[in-house]
Amino acid sequence: MRYFIGNWKMFGVPKAINILNKINSFQSKDKNRNKYRVIITPPYTLIETFAKYFTNKKIIIGSQNCYQKEQFSSNTGAVSPYMIRSVGAKCTLIGHSDNRAEGDTDLMLKDKVKFALKNNLKVIYCIGENKVQKNNNKTFSVLKKQLTKVLEKKFDQKKIIVAYEPIWSIGTGKIPNEKDLLKTTIYIKKTLKNIFKSNSPAVLYGGSVDESNVEIFSKIKEIDGFLIGGASKSSKKFIDIIKNYYSYR
Repeated sequence: MRYFIGNWKMFGVPKAINILNKINSFQSKDKNRNKYRVIITPPYTLIETFAKYFTNKKIIIGSQNCYQKEQFSSNTGAVSPYMIRSVGAKCTLIGHSDNRAEGDTDLMLKDKVKFALKNNLKVIYCIGENKVQKNNNKTFSVLKKQLTKVLEKKFDQKKIIVAYEPIWSIGTGKIPNEKDLLKTTIYIKKTLKNIFKSNSPAVLYGGSVDESNVEIFSKIKEIDGFLIGGASKSSKKFIDIIKNYYSYR
């Protein structure tokens, strides 16, 4: 199974559901539709409306983050996994570099994963190195720490997806070369197998994915899908990514 996950970040108002309608319409008729899942993570403000609308349709709605407490608390502005699940979200991003930069620690991320899983949310756990770490050949050690400090064998690996998003690539148009990305993906999967003592969860790539460079990624069979930022805000670009991915395979 492949995944095409759209992270809308701080974008979207209620009428933006039209973008998802077009994606859903395409997927419903696509000959490859049973080979992949589409997940969209809009802002918290749109989750309930979108989740209700797409309950019996192709698109799955998730959240972009969750707070590191299970249900209710006195933390102003915080939204817990329980609250997200109660409005219809099926999954959540955790550990995105934006949130790490704003202060998410390994301990906080571990609690987020734990409580998200406890509330029956699928977790899309984001990892990635920055430009300095890459230039100092620290990519593997950074990724290993991000994986081993947060994920545990007791977590249900069937409900976890890992998204590798090199921070230096996000929004820059720069992407890893094919050889490096293959090596990194294999390393991530090996590390995950060591953590869970079983098969690796799906590993996605994210970072400047668009309809033109997806050809490069389609050659790497170890990549199980994509976490797509800017291009997911356009139904045409998102659909073209899916179309092009399968046209090259």
